[in-house]
Amino acid sequence: MIALAAADYRAALPAGGRLLGLDVGTKTIGTALCDAGWSFASPAQLIRRTKFTKDKESLVALSVQQQVAGWVIGLPLSLDGSDSPRTQSIRAFARNCVDAGYPILLWDERWSTVSAERAMIEQDLSRAKRADRIDNHAAATILQAAIDALVMG
Repeated sequence: MIALAAADYRAALPAGGRLLGLDVGTKTIGTALCDAGWSFASPAQLIRRTKFTKDKESLVALSVQQQVAGWVIGLPLSLDGSDSPRTQSIRAFARNCVDAGYPILLWDERWSTVSAERAMIEQDLSRAKRADRIDNHAAATILQAAIDALVMG
């Protein structure tokens, strides 16, 4: 199941549960996890992309280990809200992950990397440390926005 609206996704997760946030890039997948009560999202591990099958296996292993109930995947829309070639790639990634058995929410990620970068600058992290952590922090920003919408709606 792939949802585009928080309400539809929430209906697929009636008991709540931990969620896995994903910032899917061409070279890495940033991940983040939230608590079962959907209060806060935290950066998790960085997955280096190899082949899709191995990437999905890594995501499923992390999900099993962390008792995840669903996935939130960042959807990179254009600034005007329209799809881009990258958006289509993420939609295909999500479709190919459906058989992993986790409900998926595609969440607008237009400002996630900028927000994550600003937060890390405020924490006075060096440029090198920011480069290593940006994808996971972006995943946490995406997941936090989604869980805020899930709780509010």
